Amino acid sequence: MARTSTTKRQILDAALELAATKGITGTTMDEVAERAGVAKGSLYYNFSSKDLLFEALLKERVGALAESLRRAKGERRGQEAIEALVAELLDVIAANSALAKLMAAEIFRTDRAWQETLFALRHEALAVFAEAIAEASGPAGAGRTDASAAAAAGLRASAVFGAVLMAGLEWLVFEPDRDRAEVAAAILATLRPA
Repeated sequence: MARTSTTKRQILDAALELAATKGITGTTMDEVAERAGVAKGSLYYNFSSKDLLFEALLKERVGALAESLRRAKGERRGQEAIEALVAELLDVIAANSALAKLMAAEIFRTDRAWQETLFALRHEALAVFAEAIAEASGPAGAGRTDASAAAAAGLRASAVFGAVLMAGLEWLVFEPDRDRAEVAAAILATLRPA
């Protein structure tokens, strides 16, 4: 990832904080400049529009999330990889609840200028989960093509990612004293066949 200047870092951090509490639509460039402690001219020099600011923010943060998930999976395979990914995503949510809130709010908004970027980054993050899920499921069953097995793994990856995101937010907002390992165990228990 390219090095971000101090001013850009302040702007991106301020934009994330504001958007997590007010939503992107409710956040103004004036508020971002004020929260970042920079002049409006400096804000517009770095990001000529609100759309470009939030696209850069999502690209940076969701891109870092995808990389974090790839590192957590590492050489792990199957169920061990799924467990590591759930734990890592919960850790990311705990360390950056503002990003989790923003993702939960924006992931299904298809009318945004940055939707294509967010879709591509979301796909990167889900691909890590899908790979682990496909490995845990074993070879494609009789009568199932590789394409249908991959599609099923992709849908399950989306379900797992969404479950972890929402359970993580639930944990932070309503049960912050609960141990992360307990939250991960509860999520993983829902993934096992009954």
